[in-house]
Amino acid sequence: MAFKPADNIQDLQYFGEFGGVNPSISDATTFTFVSAKTMSDTFEGNTEGCHLYARHTTPSNLYLSEALAALEGTETANVFGSGMGAITAVLMQLCGAGDHVVSSRTIYGGTYAFLKNFAPKLNIQTSFVDITKLDVVEASITPQTKVLYCESVSNPLLEVADIIGLAALAKKYNLQLVVDNTFSPLSISPNKLGADIVIHSLTKFINGTSDTIGGVVCGTQEMIDSLRSLIDGAAMLFGSTMDSRPASSILKNLRTLHIRMKQHSMNAQYLAEKFQSDGITTVYPGLESHPSHKIYKQMMNAEYGFGGMMTIDAGSLEKANALMELMQKENLGYLAVSLGFYKTLFSAPGSSTSSEIPEDEQKEMGLGEGLIRFSIGLDNDIERTYQLMKGCMKTVGILS
Repeated sequence: MAFKPADNIQDLQYFGEFGGVNPSISDATTFTFVSAKTMSDTFEGNTEGCHLYARHTTPSNLYLSEALAALEGTETANVFGSGMGAITAVLMQLCGAGDHVVSSRTIYGGTYAFLKNFAPKLNIQTSFVDITKLDVVEASITPQTKVLYCESVSNPLLEVADIIGLAALAKKYNLQLVVDNTFSPLSISPNKLGADIVIHSLTKFINGTSDTIGGVVCGTQEMIDSLRSLIDGAAMLFGSTMDSRPASSILKNLRTLHIRMKQHSMNAQYLAEKFQSDGITTVYPGLESHPSHKIYKQMMNAEYGFGGMMTIDAGSLEKANALMELMQKENLGYLAVSLGFYKTLFSAPGSSTSSEIPEDEQKEMGLGEGLIRFSIGLDNDIERTYQLMKGCMKTVGILS
């Protein structure tokens, strides 16, 4: 039977302590025990279903973790206070002094900054490569390499990782393939394609309401246990804990993810095709002009489309800023970072979410000043949205 992530989520049942259709929020930071022996066993990790302290686990966090593991088809998962909390914990758990990471050159700016500027303080080095070229990836692997790191769809250039090919390389060289799937939940299932660990920023599409920060690591029981270890677990010792209240909120929003992703994808596909036909340089994995369109089609869960993220090139930062300001004035979206909101969000990543990357490296990877990243919203009449956006583009001189 085909992997059906949305059905896996829908099949999970959690009830509140008084029969509520939503599970009760665990409003406690510490938990009592009937016996001292049980407390001792819990410290040792030998008790199932017992909670000790909220930095370790809470019922609310475990409900959400279980649902996210069902989403990605992994044995289990662990939630974090932020996406960066999840990313850094995984990398620190897998790597030590003297180790090496091979990473995509186009990744979220915070991840890039961590690998480029912070990890070397711990004597962990990173080679940033064009992740779409498997021969280049393989040539960058050294005896010290421990991790291959990529994003399913990269931020912000929307490069698509060949997860099947990367998984084969990881297996060949005994590496861990870590995939950030934030841009393509449901649409791509990295674990089913061979990835060892799947990460999300829950702040984005999965939550969908831009009101809660969170992250998750999905993987094997062994990996998650190592992260939670009281002795040397990065999740435990770094303290990037998710509070029970946002965990409960995200769990409720997760139930509608399948509906939202279909609409995000449908709207983005429509706009991308229209903009491209208008002669605007448009990047979207659903376009046949995208260099990795066929690879995405081979990997995707087709019913969820190609995702809600797209870019256009306005030609210059001046025109990009003018267009975004006008679109916001016309209530077509918001000039804001992040993604996955019900309203379209847009930003110039070179001067915002990717500003941690030096300008010369931005140019080398093809991140131009005029690039606008769109997180396409849930508009009901997308033709109306297109016509209004097109009018804005004409006003600022992007279209004649």
